[in-house]
Amino acid sequence: MNEINYDNTTVLKEDATFEGKLIFEGNVHVNGKFKGEVYSSGELLVGKTGNVDGTVEIGTIVIHGEVSGSIKASQQIVINSPAVVRGDIAAPSLIIEEGAVFEGNCSMGKPVSISTGQDDYEENNVVEMPKAAEEEY
Repeated sequence: MNEINYDNTTVLKEDATFEGKLIFEGNVHVNGKFKGEVYSSGELLVGKTGNVDGTVEIGTIVIHGEVSGSIKASQQIVINSPAVVRGDIAAPSLIIEEGAVFEGNCSMGKPVSISTGQDDYEENNVVEMPKAAEEEY
């Protein structure tokens, strides 16, 4: 499976909750709760304690926690046990590990285009999130 480059990773910790639109480059690791929209050509990792509810348009997503909503990935969707995914997914490549739960519709095998989320992007609504210092994930 894909290895994550932690040099360019932002972490939403277990005790954090975020609601809104997240546009990023690199990698984001969600261990807390996120509700809204995610746009990136990078990688989103949803940890075992992570919960994402909304629309995700991403390069690659690796799920260990819970995701509800729609996922479009231009590269790959990986659903690892004990993940629970509810909603519609589309990607050219899909891996579902034994013990994981997927409820919804799936489209795969053909290229998927994703949005950059930049349509109504406003510079003054950007919150810089500091990178985590050498932590274990």
